[in-house]
Amino acid sequence: MKLYNSVGPNPHVVRMFAAEKGVDLELVEVDIMGGENRQSAHTARNPSGMLPSLELDDGTHLAEVTAICEYLDEVGDGPSLIGETAEERALTRMWTRRVDLYVCENLANGFRYSEGLGLFKDRITTIPEAAEGLKQITREKLAWLDGLMEGKNFLAGDKMTLADILLFCFVLFGNNVGQPLGEELGNLQAWFQRMSSRESASA
Repeated sequence: MKLYNSVGPNPHVVRMFAAEKGVDLELVEVDIMGGENRQSAHTARNPSGMLPSLELDDGTHLAEVTAICEYLDEVGDGPSLIGETAEERALTRMWTRRVDLYVCENLANGFRYSEGLGLFKDRITTIPEAAEGLKQITREKLAWLDGLMEGKNFLAGDKMTLADILLFCFVLFGNNVGQPLGEELGNLQAWFQRMSSRESASA
């Protein structure tokens, strides 16, 4: 399988998930800084022009990190990072949806509309006046998550799941683009250190 890869948190999610599952992916770098992802060769793989994109052995292309990770979970070895039972899978998907909707989207758009504006303003509709509000929403939702993490090692309980990998990669990205995880969020800070110590974090 080939992973069309680039800088940014979304490809990192898939690389980290694959590392946890022991799945070897051939990485094909796509230059998003130069706009290669908006050229026809890439939009044929993924019409949204986004990254990453996973090419299966039969030539099928998968996009969207949750879909790619669920596929890798099924074909990879070792314990599931989605869940072994219907209840575990539902909890993982619930937390993954919360993280994606409440944190990732707001954090990413807060970056695109401010620090990343020079890169994105001619590629997507940007709303610079919304940037600070989106960053504030991200901070509020992270504080909300911090409270829900009391007494837990990971978002869905005692086991790391896709939800943790998704949140970790975006929090790490935020730390690097002016949206750091608040020092006052003790539960999430401890969780972030646990995630950072995993070998897969550097994938």
